[in-house]
Amino acid sequence: MALQSMTGFARSEGTSGRFRWAWEMRSVNGKGLDLRLRLPGGAEHLEGDIRRMAGEVLSRGNLQIGLTLAALEPGVEPVINREALAAIERLRAELGDLIDPAPLRLDTILGLRGVVEFRERQDSEEERATRDLAVLDGFAHALGALTAMRESEGAALLAVLSSQLDRIGTLVETIEVDPSRSVAGISARLMQQLALLSDHAATLDGDRLHAEVALLATKADIREELDRLTAHVAAARGLLAAGGPVGRKLDFLCQEFNREANTICSKSSSAAVTAAGVELKVVIDQFREQVQNLE
Repeated sequence: MALQSMTGFARSEGTSGRFRWAWEMRSVNGKGLDLRLRLPGGAEHLEGDIRRMAGEVLSRGNLQIGLTLAALEPGVEPVINREALAAIERLRAELGDLIDPAPLRLDTILGLRGVVEFRERQDSEEERATRDLAVLDGFAHALGALTAMRESEGAALLAVLSSQLDRIGTLVETIEVDPSRSVAGISARLMQQLALLSDHAATLDGDRLHAEVALLATKADIREELDRLTAHVAAARGLLAAGGPVGRKLDFLCQEFNREANTICSKSSSAAVTAAGVELKVVIDQFREQVQNLE
């Protein structure tokens, strides 16, 4: 399953009967799936289908979805107000011979206010159903185009994230092989600490002194942090390879990356390890910034 960015744009348009419709969709980062719809009057009944269709293919992102619907030709039709016309006929009957008894002409009827009204033509149920199907089909097309763009952006992010994971792995290896972590380096540092403490604490018990130094050395060891970082890199690679909506899982791993890097920097007794740890934190921050764009 392909990775998806949460950034995308799509447009779809077409005609149905005497109407032209157009969908426009914009997608940006979001913690969940948030749909904001702008539908014209008379199309509100489509909202349920729209949310269902979007939820079937997207899991995260703030989406702005707009539909425009415009008539290609006037839909005005004349409507006779039969009550008004009947009232006029009754009035003629009451007036009897006082007025011209000739039948009313069409132009006369059209000139009488309120007898003939012009209103928007009402489409039949069949016409509305056909238009709804065409509009929803257009939405599906726009949704597919948006998904394709998000997947294209996701492929670009995959290359960036993989490169950053490579850099994190290289820095972990750099720290792993630093001379300060060799047996000789650790022994020399411990002897220095022991000699320093012995000079300033001649009254202390020797065994107790050695135990305290051993405890300090244990606390300063970064073996576990390096192992966890290696495991996190492998887990992140696995998520990227699996694809799909993995953004939240990768974001959690970023927090773990940061925790281990911070611990390494706090425990470090080597300038080289500290420098690598600082750079590690920078790369992890860059990695997390890109992860925020993933679905």
